[in-house]
Amino acid sequence: MGVGRARAHRGGTEILTDANGALGRKEALYWAHRFHDEWDVRWFEEPVSSADIEGLRMLSERGPARLEIAAGEYAYTTRDFVNLVAAGAVDCLQADVTRCGGISALLEVAGLASAHHLDLSAHCAPAVSAHAFCAVRRLRHLEYFHDHVRFERLVFDGVLSPADGALRPDTGRPGLGLDVRWADAEPHRVYGERPA
Repeated sequence: MGVGRARAHRGGTEILTDANGALGRKEALYWAHRFHDEWDVRWFEEPVSSADIEGLRMLSERGPARLEIAAGEYAYTTRDFVNLVAAGAVDCLQADVTRCGGISALLEVAGLASAHHLDLSAHCAPAVSAHAFCAVRRLRHLEYFHDHVRFERLVFDGVLSPADGALRPDTGRPGLGLDVRWADAEPHRVYGERPA
């Protein structure tokens, strides 16, 4: 569905866009203005590559004031996040708990974001993110892909379902609340041995 059709179909619903780093700087700036002016889009995720910190900063500065530039899902080290924040490259920082070094590293990123008055958006992995991001003071939202969750349901017990637009961890289950169904996961194993 195109952005125009989404706007026509969903009316006042907030629309978020993601270029996944595919655009050059000028093309991204063009789309930033078009998204904002024609369809009232307020979020533009990775309009240019996350490695293009100057491009992200330029878009944040020269794009429409109400269109937030977001990046960070491909940040792996604390230094990656520091570089994005120090350059003023993002209006909202993103983190993927499965890429950034786990829950302990995520808490460092959350502290960095908070110290710079930035919200933090959870990228994917809702089964892990829902738990880890409960400790994030400036949480914006959690990205939720139904196709990821559809696969998780094939091999895990305890996968969370949204209720009223939110994921709430089951505090009655230990750890991340997931149990692997090893027999169901077996057809998807590509290497190694099945755990005993």
